[in-house]
Amino acid sequence: MQPLLSTKGDIQIDLNQVKLDVLIGIRECNDRGLIQTVKWLSELNYALKDHKLPHNNESPNLFDNGIIAEEKEAYTLAKCYFDCQEYDRAAHFLENTTSPKCVFLHRYSQYMSSEKKRSDNATDTGSENTESTQVLLDLLSFFKANRNSLDGYLLYLEGVVLKKLDLRSRAVTVLQAAVAAAPTLWAAWVELAGLANEYEALDSLQLPKHWMMYFFAAHAFVELKLSEQALEAYMVLAAAGFDKSTYITAQMAIAHHDRRDVDSSLSLFRNLYQNDPYRLDNWDVYSHLLYLKEKRMELANLAQKAVSIDKYRVETCCVIGNYYSLRSEHQKAVLYFQRALSLDPQYLSAWILMGHEFIELQNSNAAIQCYRQAIDVNRNDYRAWNGLGQAYEILGLNGYCIYYYSRAAQLKPDDSRMLVSLGEAYEKMDKIPNALKCYYKAHSTGDIEGMALFKLAKLYEKSNMPNSAAAAYTAACQEPANASSKELPAAQRYLAQYYLRFSLLDHASHYAYKCLEHESTKEAGKNILKTISEKRLAASTSSQAVNLPEDLPEAIKHASTSLTQDTPKTPFPSPNVTPDNFSTPMFSRKNNKYKM
Repeated sequence: MQPLLSTKGDIQIDLNQVKLDVLIGIRECNDRGLIQTVKWLSELNYALKDHKLPHNNESPNLFDNGIIAEEKEAYTLAKCYFDCQEYDRAAHFLENTTSPKCVFLHRYSQYMSSEKKRSDNATDTGSENTESTQVLLDLLSFFKANRNSLDGYLLYLEGVVLKKLDLRSRAVTVLQAAVAAAPTLWAAWVELAGLANEYEALDSLQLPKHWMMYFFAAHAFVELKLSEQALEAYMVLAAAGFDKSTYITAQMAIAHHDRRDVDSSLSLFRNLYQNDPYRLDNWDVYSHLLYLKEKRMELANLAQKAVSIDKYRVETCCVIGNYYSLRSEHQKAVLYFQRALSLDPQYLSAWILMGHEFIELQNSNAAIQCYRQAIDVNRNDYRAWNGLGQAYEILGLNGYCIYYYSRAAQLKPDDSRMLVSLGEAYEKMDKIPNALKCYYKAHSTGDIEGMALFKLAKLYEKSNMPNSAAAAYTAACQEPANASSKELPAAQRYLAQYYLRFSLLDHASHYAYKCLEHESTKEAGKNILKTISEKRLAASTSSQAVNLPEDLPEAIKHASTSLTQDTPKTPFPSPNVTPDNFSTPMFSRKNNKYKM
């Protein structure tokens, strides 16, 4: 996979080969009951409808199901039972078959039966089903006994079983063999992407040189929240001939959502909704975007449309849950997220969103259980780790907060919110150097909420480092995005008092007049201006020159006497530098108004 990770330009894909592979994959997966992969391949095939396959390129595999004549009747009957979700009956009639498709359908029916019983029992009693676990162990014994005769589809099933039993490293090895043997088996690629913990682990996988690898890499980037890489990969695929794929459009919308570009993501989802109005896939993300933008009427219409399409889909339940959450009816929102989980206990979004609702209801213990379940489903999602940090913060367990916020920050290093939360936890435990580093890093990565510099300045002020506090407050006041911040008046008051202390009256006057613009600092501003007038009057009657104090920082000594002129920008120093050597910070960063 290394060529894809380092490639910036276009890729060359033979669309004739893609079309042929997709048609064969649809037939093979449909015969084995892998309906989600059939759906994905069929959508990809429809996106290539304008690309016609030459007749001489058609493969005889399109018309050969590979089942021996004596087993065709049993297979046909079992496949009908499987499609009707009568998994035990399907497995019974395939017990003594030997054709590869029959063997897979037999074992897959056993697996689906155990999972259905596990889900039903968990819903009814809230406990694990040991019988289902035994079925998984029996399947594992079968795979071990028939190691040399497993095809790509049986290897995929083995990988799924190993993942269920939490044998993740073995699952990765088996799934790599599965995608090498059956490259068009999209379900195997998805399982493999879910097991990649980080970018380096993704890069170390041994994968076949097949066009499906590009789709896998882009999907894995989305799973790991590497939004920029994901968008680049999908744009390359669109340029290679897949520009009409609804799947690629939806994935790009999710990537824009992850990088906090709400408007671009909403635009893509709206286009997708117009082109495919009955497509419920990813509507949970679509509804979350409308929730963030507080589009109540549009979210209500989306919920009504989802119910009219299929009221028992997990996406429908999440859309309705988000609608009730926007209306602050959190109990109703929890009810619908619970309905989603009763339909699919592995539905990640529902666990995380239900945890958020319990936080709103001040039920931290229930929220913790939801976030832990989300981590069991996907331990690479930073939202669950961040949610755990918030829940333990409410409980006052700052030691736990530090651990969970650290994990969230590792998974999402470009998001300042986790770093600010981590800094607050360190500050509560009086670990001041660590807190300073967190606030500084949050500022350096692009402060989303505009709080990092204010918190950094307050911590310097609390730690009796006035020069460093003034430097951070100055940088915060110079940032246009902070013009409406609630922290701005206190920062301007501090700077007015700071410059007054060093008799830099023009600077002090500038910030004192700023204080007059806010009700909370108006009186302080008047008092400072009064003191400034007295100092100027005293200076005008004295013939002695005023010398600057010795402890004034160099950056302040050389400050411009005119605050209206532009000053040269200097980088904001790291907390690792001696604080009193800080220069007055001037900086620029991306303007980002995204709010969770």
